[in-house]
Amino acid sequence: MKDDVFQVKFWGTRGSVPVSGPDFIHYGGNTACVEVRCGTHRLLFDAGSGIREAGLDMLAESTPEVDLFFTHVHYDHIIGLPFFKPMYVPSTVVNMWSGHLHGVMTTEEMIEQFISPPFFPIKLDICKASLSFRDFKPGDILTPRPGITLKTFSLNHPGGCVGYRVEWEGRSVALVFDLEHVPGKLDPVALEMMQGADLAIYDSAFTDAEMQRYCGFGHSSWEQAVKLADMAKTKKLALFHHAPSRTDNEMALMERLAQEHFADTFAARDGMVVSL
Repeated sequence: MKDDVFQVKFWGTRGSVPVSGPDFIHYGGNTACVEVRCGTHRLLFDAGSGIREAGLDMLAESTPEVDLFFTHVHYDHIIGLPFFKPMYVPSTVVNMWSGHLHGVMTTEEMIEQFISPPFFPIKLDICKASLSFRDFKPGDILTPRPGITLKTFSLNHPGGCVGYRVEWEGRSVALVFDLEHVPGKLDPVALEMMQGADLAIYDSAFTDAEMQRYCGFGHSSWEQAVKLADMAKTKKLALFHHAPSRTDNEMALMERLAQEHFADTFAARDGMVVSL
C-alpha cells in the first residue's frame, strides 16, 4: 500500500443480523465492519461478520499490526470477532479501542465476557497475537498512529455508541453509526462530524416513513442522511447499516432516491473500496 493512500473499504454493511440469498447478492449481507487505510496503517471499525474476510486479507498481506475501534458492542457489531484470524497469529499486534461503556466496563472486560463459555467454546487466552486494550471516553481525541487523528463523539443509541471522525493529511472520513435522530431536527453531533468531510458513512437503516414504526430502535434514515450531508457540505455520502430485510432492488431504489437530493451519494456494499 502506498504511503499517500487514504482509502475506505466496506467489509460489512448490514445492520442487526447477517443475511444471505439471491435478493442480497449485490449489496451483500455481512454486518458492520469498515476499514480505513491511512498510508500503510490499517484501522478497522467494528467487528461484525465482515471482519472475518478483513482478517483473511490482513494475513494475505502479512499486515503486522491493526487498530480495531468499536462503536459499540451490540451483537451485529461484534459477531465476527472470534473469527478474526489475526488474533490467533503470534506475529500480529491487535489494538482494541472502545469508549461507549466508559466508567462501566473496560474494553478488556467487554471482550473477555463475549469470547468465553457459554457464548463461545473458548476463552480469549487462546489468542496468540499480542493484544492490547485501550479505553477512552467519548469526546477524547485519539492518535493511534503518528499523523492520524480520531475525534470521538457520543451518539444517540440505546446503551451508548461512539462515532468517529478520522483525519489524515488534510482528508477526513466520518463514521456516523449507530444513531437515531429526533424527527424534524438535524442532529448537531452528526453535523459536526460530517462538516466538510471527504466521506460521511451514515446510518440509513430506515426511511422516514419507517421511523415512525421503529422509534427507539436507535437508527436513522436516508432522508436525514442527505439533509445532513447537504448542510455539512460533505463531499461524498455513503448509506450504511442496511436493514436486513432490504433487498437489492429496494436498496437500488433507495440509492436513486437519495441521489436525487444529494448527487454524490451511494449505498455502501460489501467489498466496495472508495479512495479519497
